[in-house]
Amino acid sequence: MSDHLAELERRATERAIARAGGADRLAGHIVCDGLVRIYQTDGVEVVALQGLDLVVDRGELLAVVGASGSGKSTVLNILSGLDVPTAGVARVAGFDLLAMSAADRLAYRRRTVGFMWQQTARNLFPYLTARENIELPVRLARRGRRTARAQAIKLLDLVGLGGPADRLPGELSGGERQRCAVAVALANDPEVLFADEPTGELDEATAAEIFAALRTVNAELGVTVVVVTHDHQVVDEVHRAVAIRDGRIATEVRRAGAGQVSHEYAVLDRAGRMQLPARFVEALTLRDRVRLTLESDHVAVRPGEDSDE
Repeated sequence: MSDHLAELERRATERAIARAGGADRLAGHIVCDGLVRIYQTDGVEVVALQGLDLVVDRGELLAVVGASGSGKSTVLNILSGLDVPTAGVARVAGFDLLAMSAADRLAYRRRTVGFMWQQTARNLFPYLTARENIELPVRLARRGRRTARAQAIKLLDLVGLGGPADRLPGELSGGERQRCAVAVALANDPEVLFADEPTGELDEATAAEIFAALRTVNAELGVTVVVVTHDHQVVDEVHRAVAIRDGRIATEVRRAGAGQVSHEYAVLDRAGRMQLPARFVEALTLRDRVRLTLESDHVAVRPGEDSDE
């Protein structure tokens, strides 16, 4: 491991140790603090996450937006228990994801979190009806047939699929299949639902239906929902969206409520660093360095120059 990457991992680990004895100042249903993920691929080190910080409140509906290679899928895989972080803090619903054994991780995925894939084939068994797809995980959790049936009916009604409950996935539209996938992910009453590009293969109108279903389950069941996507248009569908770039949270968009004006913020880390949105950098042709001016109530950022004016 290179000196730079080793130092990055060391600092993240030290911060995790410093917070271990009840000194954790971060509160949230989901907490990432100095999160690092380093992959080894054919002898080459790839830093997917570079000290990422993120706090998600209980019951929040959050979108994590980023381009391919930004680190968003790595965050999703770590928080859902599909991958193991290298260093830092990753905590969901009180579970420390760095300290879990393989058995703990399996139980966590079955009971605490639900997961919705972009591809329908990974969410639904084609030979089971919509209702049976929801009943299956309930029965695998050793709950009775009557309980499984009641849970399936409740969730199908919640996502607007009461009518097609006895149809096979191949007899459902793309939007209906994804709404059924939402219900399957919620079958075992998870505290958190993770959705990977849930509208990636849908048209705009159908995508709006999926987000309506996610907002409904978020409001009615109180489940925390985290949607990971490359589509920046989702900021219009959620109250908070964070943009990830180069393995760190770069910007955040907050909306007071439906139809309300949104505000975009740069995210400041503990060292005082922030990333400017790419469109700002391009619009002002910023490169190499920028000139900062401290005003009474703000900091002005201008293109850098080699000499004073």
